[in-house]
Amino acid sequence: MKQLLLSSVIAVSFGLVAPAALAQQGEMPPAAVSFVEMTPMPLPVINELPGRVSATRQAEVRPRISGIVLERVFEQGSIVKAGDVLYRIDPAQYRVRVASAEGALAKARAAQMNARDQERRAQQLRDRNITANVDLENATTTLMQADADVTIAEAALAEAKLNLDYTEVTAPISGVIGRALVTEGALVSAQTEVLATIQQLDPVYVDFTQSSSALLKLRRALAAGELVATAPNEAQMRLLFDDGSEYDQPGRLLFSEATVDALTGQVTLRGEFPNSAGDLLPGLYVRVAVEQAIRRDALSVPQMAVQRDAQGNAMVYVIGAENKVQARPVVLGTSVGATWIVESGLQAGDKVVVEGAQKMIPDAVVVPEPWQAPQAAAN
Repeated sequence: MKQLLLSSVIAVSFGLVAPAALAQQGEMPPAAVSFVEMTPMPLPVINELPGRVSATRQAEVRPRISGIVLERVFEQGSIVKAGDVLYRIDPAQYRVRVASAEGALAKARAAQMNARDQERRAQQLRDRNITANVDLENATTTLMQADADVTIAEAALAEAKLNLDYTEVTAPISGVIGRALVTEGALVSAQTEVLATIQQLDPVYVDFTQSSSALLKLRRALAAGELVATAPNEAQMRLLFDDGSEYDQPGRLLFSEATVDALTGQVTLRGEFPNSAGDLLPGLYVRVAVEQAIRRDALSVPQMAVQRDAQGNAMVYVIGAENKVQARPVVLGTSVGATWIVESGLQAGDKVVVEGAQKMIPDAVVVPEPWQAPQAAAN
């Protein structure tokens, strides 16, 4: 009887205590989240634009004289210096022409010497009144013609020697030479055939385009004082490859064209990048991250703080009164490193949830603590 009474008491006690314990278990504690407080600061306006790499200098190697190619001297794909011999053309006929021009010059000088003697004698005879003035005039004219013949012969010899020098085809610029377009034994004609192409690849140009509407919007913001212009020599430029990797050396902006392409509505800009390792090849497609202005009082949020609603619109969670979170739609601008510039939706002093935002629900109470960037936390 006592055992039955004790069992009844225990059962009643459990029935009273269990609901209270379950109720306590159902109340979830506030989630711990980290936040950043919106603080205005100057940030660069960086735009990513499509572009292509091109050589800073490019020259086609062409023969200046005609003849048979005897030898290709260079190694295809190698680096050559201005003045290096690339091809040798058969010099035989040009040596003959030099010898002929030397003979013609010697003959002209002999005629010049004879004409000078004749003019001197005619002058002496005229001084003695032995000959008429016309004889002296004729001798003087003959000497002038002989002088002219010597000048012509000297020019012909210089041209012959120049053509002989041209039998060695040299590099017009320093750079990387491509494949040989002619082989030994080929007959080439002066100024017509391309023998090879040389490109200077350190540094390189990167030509990229921006829509005229985006450029106009940027200029209007500058005129209104919303943005501060960046000096061309101070504008930072980075290169991004197709695989998402970044080129390890920054570039500099050279210029922006003053005309808009009538077909595409694009404006072309040009930057320059060092290329000592030869990673940037002409024709390579890249994306250029170029700093075009400075936003004085910009607000930015870490990219991991940005969420998307069902329609794909950007939103963040803001910690309000009593540590309750509210969803806030935002309009994002360009990215700067691992952050987004916020165009609208936030104001200075707002506390935006960074870590823990993925599991937030509106009006949830949280335990906030300041967020530390990974690099700062590691330090």
